[in-house]
Amino acid sequence: MDQGIRIDNVGMTYSGLSGQVEALRAVSLAITPGEFICLVGPSGCGKTTLLNIIAGFLTPTCGAVEVNGRRVQGPGPDRGVVFQQYAVFPWLTVRENVAFGLTLGANRLPRAEADAIVDHFIQLVGLGDFEHAYPKELSGGMKQRVAIARSYAVNPAVLLMDEPFGALDAQTRQFMQESLLQILEQERKTVVFVTHGVEEATYLASRVVVMAARPGRIREIIPVEIPYPRLAEIKTTPEFVRIRARIDSVVREEFRKQRDRG
Repeated sequence: MDQGIRIDNVGMTYSGLSGQVEALRAVSLAITPGEFICLVGPSGCGKTTLLNIIAGFLTPTCGAVEVNGRRVQGPGPDRGVVFQQYAVFPWLTVRENVAFGLTLGANRLPRAEADAIVDHFIQLVGLGDFEHAYPKELSGGMKQRVAIARSYAVNPAVLLMDEPFGALDAQTRQFMQESLLQILEQERKTVVFVTHGVEEATYLASRVVVMAARPGRIREIIPVEIPYPRLAEIKTTPEFVRIRARIDSVVREEFRKQRDRG
């Protein structure tokens, strides 16, 4: 049964060149199933660290994370991860990349069932004409669509995305944002999305979590009470502009604090 994500008093300290570095302190957050949460904040505020803890790539120094009532103790098939870098296998075709997770361990499926799933997600991300192409033949946005389709194919409860559109040009980024929301309309997932873009966070999220830096902690949680589905045109509406300005104000304040501390 879906219970979402529970982050309970998570702290993270690691050893740096100048001694112990406290990356996160007392981070607690409850994320309900189907929510789209964006993490924003100045560089060094622990956004990616927190995402990696949820993914199971890092073990927190204190506290715990639960996904659907189970404590996270390492990576698992209930969590799909999409990175900023185009994490696709260059020696595999689009189809083989999307199918990859279905060939491993507990996710392994009979060939016919796996083929049907791969067909569905290749069409869903609009790559039906490129299923036999290799990554070197694809644009950056197309590679990210392959990565998203591969994550979805194994049916994770949670999708974790670390600035997945950060390296794309503005037009492609807008297209990918729209495509992601369209996919989520059909394939509901709980999403935790790291971004530096306030406008991107406002457009995508149901709630925006603004992180404070040094050590990383939650400064403010701002709801985005704009109904889905969302089209690009909402970015010019007074409500969108108001929410974006509120988020931007809090992020800028945290950036100034960080700058003043040196």
